[in-house]
Amino acid sequence: MVLAMGGTLWGIGAAMGTPRQARWTMIGLLLVAVIAVQVALPEGHPLREATGSSPALWVLILAGAGLVRLYSMGLARVRVRAAQAETARERRVPEGATFSPVELNRYARHMVLREIGGPGQARLKRARVLVVGAGGLGAPALLYLGAAGVGTLGVIDGDEVDGSNLQRQVIHRDARIGMPKVFSAQGAVAELNPFVTVRPYHRRLTEEIAEELLADYDLVLDGSDNSETRYLVNRVAARLEVPVVGGALTQWEGQIGVWDPGRGAPCYECVFPVAADPRLAPDCAEAGVLGPLPGVMGSMMAVEAVKVLTDAGEPLCGRLMLYDALHGETRIISTARRADCPACGLGAAGPGG
Repeated sequence: MVLAMGGTLWGIGAAMGTPRQARWTMIGLLLVAVIAVQVALPEGHPLREATGSSPALWVLILAGAGLVRLYSMGLARVRVRAAQAETARERRVPEGATFSPVELNRYARHMVLREIGGPGQARLKRARVLVVGAGGLGAPALLYLGAAGVGTLGVIDGDEVDGSNLQRQVIHRDARIGMPKVFSAQGAVAELNPFVTVRPYHRRLTEEIAEELLADYDLVLDGSDNSETRYLVNRVAARLEVPVVGGALTQWEGQIGVWDPGRGAPCYECVFPVAADPRLAPDCAEAGVLGPLPGVMGSMMAVEAVKVLTDAGEPLCGRLMLYDALHGETRIISTARRADCPACGLGAAGPGG
């Protein structure tokens, strides 16, 4: 009879839309009433017999339900406190990297990402990233890294803006034709995010300046368009143990990888020990290139840079991503270090060597 009464109360409550907590309270009151009947009425009374004849069973059930309820409430409270502590930890900004209210609003979408949060955004603000090349790959990478709040961006390029660049190098404008690309890029990033410092180097990257320049940065994005510069960047960065996000493209295809032998990943020369024959890898002026393709690959390079700088996710270390825009295909192949690599292998000179 008690179970039937309890089921009836639950059904009526459900039909009326009564909250579950209120329905459980009604069941609890029913059990209290049954226990009162068992205690108040003498043995053998019909109502007492109909409700179980002894209060012990119902006392145990009520006590068990109470313990379960207390446990659930305690567990829920612990979960809430843990979630609050995790949120506070993620949003806490390390000392020396405070944000103004305008910056907090600007980077809010980053700070709510569990993988970045406040500490990750603070690391971005303290980071120094050198972008080699302000052309097809460097243009979108600079824009997105600037927008993401990377505190210091260096950009080195010896060219001036040409009208033929504007089909794909979105950081430049028609009014800046003839202007050095590094100054054009500096102006564009400043317009986008005044909280970022841009250091322009209007010159080619050469052996004489490479080591001193790269040593001043935490990460390099290599968007150069020639093998000589790629191997130079790779060799110097491997010696300094500075990670490199490298990209390349031609016509409809692009590739991207993270070269970081300082953390056990291969370097560029591990994967490409010999430079490609120029006849097999012509430049964009000769072979052509799809306009949006550098935007796709350069943006992906910016993504990898943010991941490396904030320790988020799994960067493309030991992996090379190949993108075929013409057929809409993406492949990832595994890569490995070579012990005989002249840039990062056993015979290569380490930092200061």
